[in-house]
Amino acid sequence: MQALRYHTSVPRFLLARTLGKRTPVRVAPLRHVLVDRPLPPPGWQQLQVRLAGVCGSDLGLLYATNSPRLSPFFSFPAVLGHEILAELEGSRVVVNPITACLERGTEPCPACRRGDDHLCANVAEGSQAAGMIGYNRDLPGGWGEVVIAHEQRLHALPDEVPDERAVLSEPYAVALRGAKLALERDLPKRLLVIGGGSIGLASIAALRKVGYAGELHVVARYARQREAAQALGADRVFADAADASAAVGARSYPAIIGPPAWRGGFDAVIDAAGSRSSLDTSAWAAREGGTVVLLGASGALHHDFSPHWFREVALRGSFAYSASEFAEAVAHLPHLAGLERIVSAPYALRDYRRALSDVRARRVLKAVFAPRD
Repeated sequence: MQALRYHTSVPRFLLARTLGKRTPVRVAPLRHVLVDRPLPPPGWQQLQVRLAGVCGSDLGLLYATNSPRLSPFFSFPAVLGHEILAELEGSRVVVNPITACLERGTEPCPACRRGDDHLCANVAEGSQAAGMIGYNRDLPGGWGEVVIAHEQRLHALPDEVPDERAVLSEPYAVALRGAKLALERDLPKRLLVIGGGSIGLASIAALRKVGYAGELHVVARYARQREAAQALGADRVFADAADASAAVGARSYPAIIGPPAWRGGFDAVIDAAGSRSSLDTSAWAAREGGTVVLLGASGALHHDFSPHWFREVALRGSFAYSASEFAEAVAHLPHLAGLERIVSAPYALRDYRRALSDVRARRVLKAVFAPRD
C-alpha cells in the first residue's frame, strides 16, 4: 500500500532543529513509499482510511521542534497520521489512536484503572513498540491506505455527520478535554483562546457545546481564522493579545526591557498555539489567580514563570483525552454543524509536499489526506 513514512535521520534532524519551521519541506524526513499492509491480531480490525488530518504535532516532529525527551515514547520509522476517519466493512468509523494497557497486554496501571488511559504509564512497555497509532513503527497511521486498531477504539458515525467533520473527531476530543480543564475551577466569566488553528477553533466549538455561556474572546493572526472563530461562537476576535486584554480592562505596565506586565485579565486562557510567545502571552493575559491551559503538543519552550508565582496563575497542560472523553466527542459531532468549514479539500498522498507547504503558508486551516486516490 502507499503511505507517507517518517524516518529518523540524525543529519536531517539536526538541520531541522537548527532551521525549525523554516526547514524546506523537501528536507523533512518524510517519504511517499510502498509498505506492506498491516495484519490485525486478535481483537483488532483492519480499516480502509477515508481521510486523515495533518496535526501540529506531526509538523513538530517533521520540523524537529518537539522535545527530544519525548523520544522514548514513540518509535520509528512510522507511517504518520493519528486523526483517522476509516471504513470497516463499508461502515464509517473514527479511530481513537491512544494505545494503553488494553492494547499492550500489560496489567492495568493506576491511570488506566481510573479511566485516564491517555496518561497510561505503559506507553513504552508491553507487546508493542512505543507510541500511539501514527507514532508507532508497529501501528501505521492514517497517512497510509490501511490502518489497524483495537475494536474497543472504534466509534461508528451517524449518517448525517459529513466526512469533513468526522475527521476532526480527534482534535475535537483534545479541545473538549481542554475546555473542561479551563472550566474546572471557578466558572470563568471571561475566557480567552489564543490560536486560530484547528485546536483553537475546535476549542471554541467545545466550550459552547459543554454549555459555557460567558464571554469568549479569541486571538487569531489571520483573517480566515478570525472569520471561522466568529462563525463557531466567539464573542470578540482580536489579531493581538494586548488588544484582547485591554478590552476586558486589564492594565499594562511598561517593563524595564521587553514586553509589558499586566494586572487583571481573563479568568481562564486556552493556549492553542503552543509557541514560546503564545505561552508567555497567555500567562500574562490571565488575571491574578486565573488558569492557563496549554493545549496540544507544543515544542520545547523556554518560559518566563514569573506570572505563575507572582500572580498565582495556574498552568495546566493536556495533549489527549480519556476513552470516555473521545466517545463524548464523537457523540457531539451531529451537533457541531459548521465545524467542517475549517477542513481543506483532500490532498493525495503523493502531493504531501504541496499539502505541507499550504499548511505552513496558512493557505488552508486544516489539511487532510485522502489516501485512496
